[in-house]
Amino acid sequence: MRDRLKRIGILVFSVRLLRALGSQFGVNLVSSVTAAVRFLREFRRFRNMDSNPAFSAAATDVLPYLRDRTSVTPLDPVYFYQDAWAAGYIFKHKPKRHYDIGSSAMTVGILSQFVPTTMVDIRPVELSLPNLFFRKGTVLALPFRDNTLESVSSLCVVEHIGLGRYGDELDPFGSEKAAKELVRVTKPGGRIYFSVPVDSSNRVYFNAHRAFTREYVLSLFSDCRLEEERYIYGTVITNSYDAGRGFGTGLYLFAKKPRRRGR
Repeated sequence: MRDRLKRIGILVFSVRLLRALGSQFGVNLVSSVTAAVRFLREFRRFRNMDSNPAFSAAATDVLPYLRDRTSVTPLDPVYFYQDAWAAGYIFKHKPKRHYDIGSSAMTVGILSQFVPTTMVDIRPVELSLPNLFFRKGTVLALPFRDNTLESVSSLCVVEHIGLGRYGDELDPFGSEKAAKELVRVTKPGGRIYFSVPVDSSNRVYFNAHRAFTREYVLSLFSDCRLEEERYIYGTVITNSYDAGRGFGTGLYLFAKKPRRRGR
C-alpha cells in the first residue's frame, strides 16, 4: 500500500511538472529541460532542509512556476504608463462620478476607490467593490443621454471595435462610431481620457487592433479641445508623436467644447 501511494505521488508530481513546462515554455526543449532540472534540484534541497513544522511540503502539492526568475520586474509598459497617466489626471480633476467604457477592470477597480465609478462593458464583471457600479453596454450604443457625463475614460478599447476579436460584429467603421459615442455622452466641459495605438499611417492589424495617426485621432474628436497628449514608444513615454518611430500608443485628454448657440 505504501509503495502504491508513493507511485501515485510520483505520478502526480510528474504530471504537474510536465503541465507547467508545457504551458510556460511550449515546445522550447532547452528551456524546458533547464527549468525542470533546476526545479527538481531545488525541491530536493528544500525537502532535505530542516522542515518547518507548521507546513507540509508533499510532492503531490507541488505547483511549479518556472518563468518568474527574471532580472527585472516584468511589466507591460503600455498599461503601466497609460493607467498611471489617466489615474493621475482623474484624481487631479476630482469629478463627482467617473464612467469607464471597456478599459481594464483592474484599473477601474482602483479608480473606484477614489471616485464613484461606473464601468460599462459587454461582459459582466463577477466581482464587486464599494463605489464600483456596472452597466452592461457597448461603446457603439452607450446607455446614457446626450451631453450628460462629466468624466469618461476608454483606454485601449476603440481600436478593437468592429474586428470581431471579442465576439463583436465586423464593422470597418467601428472605431469611428465608438469615438462618436464617447463624444456624444460627454457633457460640454466634460473630459475624455482616451488611448489607442498610433503608427505612421492608419492601419488595420486584423483581427488584433487598428492603429491611427495623430491627425486622424484628433479628427475623431473635432468637437473637443485637446488638453494633453503623451506617446509610448517601447518603454519610453514622450510628449511628442513621431511617425518615424512607427508603432506606439497615444494617450489623449480631451475636453468637450461648449455647445454652439442654436444647437
